[in-house]
Amino acid sequence: MKNIGSKTINVLLSLLLGGGILYWMYRDFDFHQVSQVLVHEMRWEWMLLSFPFGIMAQVLRGWRWKQTLEPAGEKARRKTLVDAVFISYATSLLIPRIGELVRCGVLKRCDGVSFPKALGTVVTERAIDTLVVLVITACTLLWQMSLFGTFFERTGVNLNYLLHGFSITGWMVTALCIAMIGLLAWRLYHRLYIYNKVRETINGIWQGVVSLKNVSNVPLFIAFTLGIWLCYFLHYYLTFFCFDATKDLGMSCALVTFIVGSIAVIVPTPNGAGPWHFAIKTMLILYGVAENEALFFVLIVHGVQTLLVVLLGIFGGVRSLILSSSTEEDIHPNPKSQTSNFK
Repeated sequence: MKNIGSKTINVLLSLLLGGGILYWMYRDFDFHQVSQVLVHEMRWEWMLLSFPFGIMAQVLRGWRWKQTLEPAGEKARRKTLVDAVFISYATSLLIPRIGELVRCGVLKRCDGVSFPKALGTVVTERAIDTLVVLVITACTLLWQMSLFGTFFERTGVNLNYLLHGFSITGWMVTALCIAMIGLLAWRLYHRLYIYNKVRETINGIWQGVVSLKNVSNVPLFIAFTLGIWLCYFLHYYLTFFCFDATKDLGMSCALVTFIVGSIAVIVPTPNGAGPWHFAIKTMLILYGVAENEALFFVLIVHGVQTLLVVLLGIFGGVRSLILSSSTEEDIHPNPKSQTSNFK
């Protein structure tokens, strides 16, 4: 009961956080103009052109997942893997971060894949994606350093304070706290390890994590990873051409705002709603876009792309049910049909 209550509170807080940011941003916004922009001003051909890249990013994620599962001794159909990714993104709209668990559950139900091992490979994926984002962020930060400095000032973050505000004692205390947290986690791990169920779960997760070194085709894995993030970027970048205010901003603006948005979605709100809007809007204003036009952009782009995620989730859910029922039929054939065939 405590876990359910805690999770419910976390979900409510994430919804309140996202909703609060959106309300603050759009409190004086005239929503009647949105229909005018959608029907008469927006170039929908560019939005539709961006859809295949949004879909392909999730498909490639499913294909890459197959590579990390196989060294752990687990095999799943490509269709199941892709459907699980579709479903995971859609369910995360309801409860942030739940998608990782849901997609492992889909594999367990449809193809009998070990849940702990699948979860371990998801951890591997997240680690790899985090590394990619960090590399892209570092390169973009060096390229557009002055603009990021302005962004941090506008959002109330002072880089000089972060870098130089701590005294030597402050840094020592911080390091000590980090070491104590690590020690506590280590002790907790060994206390839990005595229980067989926990031991099996941790072993399964660890096998998934270390499976990356045994991936059979590393160049293909790298190609999938780069393809995922290229598709994410193109899915976002092509929407710039939907609006007069953003169509001439160029690749550098798209890359900078893409990175800022990718970092903003770390805040646990449904599909990054709220933090993503605020971060992208602020950066667009720094590039000279009028505030009202920036609000139109983030509201429409995020809304349409979220709708695409929902539709893919419905498609994946329906197809996974069909695949699951067909698998069960193969494993447990109808006795009556067997009898009639024998006769």
